[in-house]
Amino acid sequence: MIRVLLADDHELVRSGIEQLLNTDQEIDVVGVASTGEEALNKVEDLKPDIAVIDVNMPGMGGLETCHKLQRKHPEIRLIAISVYNDGPFPRQLLDAGVAGYISKNCPTGEMIHAIKAVYSGERYLSGDVARNIALGSAKNGKSLFDSLSSREMEVTMLTLQGKSIQEIAEILALSPKTVCTYRYRIFEKLGIKNDVELTRLASKYGLT
Repeated sequence: MIRVLLADDHELVRSGIEQLLNTDQEIDVVGVASTGEEALNKVEDLKPDIAVIDVNMPGMGGLETCHKLQRKHPEIRLIAISVYNDGPFPRQLLDAGVAGYISKNCPTGEMIHAIKAVYSGERYLSGDVARNIALGSAKNGKSLFDSLSSREMEVTMLTLQGKSIQEIAEILALSPKTVCTYRYRIFEKLGIKNDVELTRLASKYGLT
């Protein structure tokens, strides 16, 4: 039996995925979470084989959650799910050590297939995600956001959620000064000057 923890902040989506997974006799959803923080706590108690993590959760997002799970529980295989099938997220999460990345636009049964593939030791990418990564590599077509490090991307996404510097510092366990340093680097890499320009740029590249 494959023990799965599911983390998604949308109750309807989370419930639907849970019902889907429970239709398979080889999969047991041992717990669900609505935030990254809750997912980290439940992993400690439930010890799942696989954690399915939504990328775009509020607060501690999927990227930071995957980083922390990878550091603390490298034995757990991670699968990221997202509405984003292109841009920096797939690359960032693969670099963070996720074993699978699934688009929420994938066919219904694909998540079950992905979980079984990842459990058996394989890596799994949704077809549209793999295609976009391949096309991007072939054309060397990267967005400006691909230049950001994983930590800079986390700070960017929290900023886009409207979090203050103090709130970002608390969520990522950093000092406010360090967050300011990351923001300076982000603005410099993206060629922008403020949060308004960041929001416009993020919208252009489909991150908002």
